[in-house]
Amino acid sequence: MKILLQTPDEIRHQIWKELSRATSDRHHAWRTPVLATANSDYSVNARTVVLRNVNQLEGQLQIFTDARSPKVAEITGASNAVFVFWSSRLRWQLRVRVIISMISKGPTVDALWQRVKQSASAGDYLSLTPPGSLLSSGASISPKSTEIALNESHFAILNAQVIEIDWLELASTGHRRAKITTGTWDWLTP
Repeated sequence: MKILLQTPDEIRHQIWKELSRATSDRHHAWRTPVLATANSDYSVNARTVVLRNVNQLEGQLQIFTDARSPKVAEITGASNAVFVFWSSRLRWQLRVRVIISMISKGPTVDALWQRVKQSASAGDYLSLTPPGSLLSSGASISPKSTEIALNESHFAILNAQVIEIDWLELASTGHRRAKITTGTWDWLTP
């Protein structure tokens, strides 16, 4: 039986608890949110990403990327973005408005790369060509066929500072919705 969380503090605590769980539980629905960004021509792009780290005290979410990815150019042009999370188990949707910054060099990147380069996903950051590049005619489309540069990583960290969370709970007894910022909680019409 699902326990109904009543107070804003209980709900806020549960949101951050679930976000933190998603970084280590590969089956958690919030592990792979949709990240939406805007191009310089104001068109919007959305893609699924993997939530890697959560820092509740700082109000930050973290994902990894290839520094040459189109999303990096979009974020460089306009650092505002939105994550969308949905959990059918919780019946919760989060729309998390963030400001994103990228780190591609330094001790934090080096330390995380040491862990990532031992994993199966290391090749994602070692490709000779940027993500989304056209393959040459006749090139294999096998994931294993990507040529890699063994000594040059394009690994980068995207840090997302949470500005606002739009929380929606769907329930047969009535939906609930709230806008959450660092110091405020406003109930909204679902």
